[in-house]
Amino acid sequence: MPVPRVIVALDVPALRDAEQLVARLGDDCNFYKVGSALFTAEGPRAVERLRARGKDVFLDLKFHDIPNTVCAAARHAAALGTRLLTVHATGGRAMMEAAVDGAGETCGVLAVTVLTSLDATALGQIRGQAVPDVRAEVLRLAGLAHEAGVAGIVCSGHEARDVHERFGASLTLLVPGIRLDGGAANDQARVVTPQQAMDNGASYLVLGRAITQSPDPAAALAQIHRALHGARHEDR
Repeated sequence: MPVPRVIVALDVPALRDAEQLVARLGDDCNFYKVGSALFTAEGPRAVERLRARGKDVFLDLKFHDIPNTVCAAARHAAALGTRLLTVHATGGRAMMEAAVDGAGETCGVLAVTVLTSLDATALGQIRGQAVPDVRAEVLRLAGLAHEAGVAGIVCSGHEARDVHERFGASLTLLVPGIRLDGGAANDQARVVTPQQAMDNGASYLVLGRAITQSPDPAAALAQIHRALHGARHEDR
């Protein structure tokens, strides 16, 4: 498997905190996630400041609305220079198609399947019926996303292998919920290590607290890069 690209989540309260982290990581990271907390606090300038530094941006706002609204939101996100953005697959095929149309050719749309904070019990509560297998639900939503023509999906590393085996290169896989060996799961229910996610076919890994809560974020990121490239070298 190719080495996936690492995206560091800027899950920080203010733009100054984000810029301090970006400066600490320097050239070792060129792809960052701007999520709902930072975007709500700072607005589009969070994306603009990262783009001004030459960084790629994953705008993780998980749009879920009527198709016309999502199309407009995706268009504005692409105009900011966003490289990847998210929508909820449960918004339906028409909404996902509208997002793809709005994002255009320069911004990839990723459909979120089942949040990594959810297990089968929590998913069953949401759906109002028992869900014996989260994988089956992820695969169902991945199929709907594939029909809508999105670039890829967001799923946990636990389901990534099944999705990759069924859809191959036609769906790019972005895997959040990454933890180092022995790292705390926190509020995530389905976590994997960087090596497991890579082995299961991930193209992108999102690293949040493993980096941002480390006393030395640069060292933590370097450890992840070594683990990924070391594992790739061993496979040859």
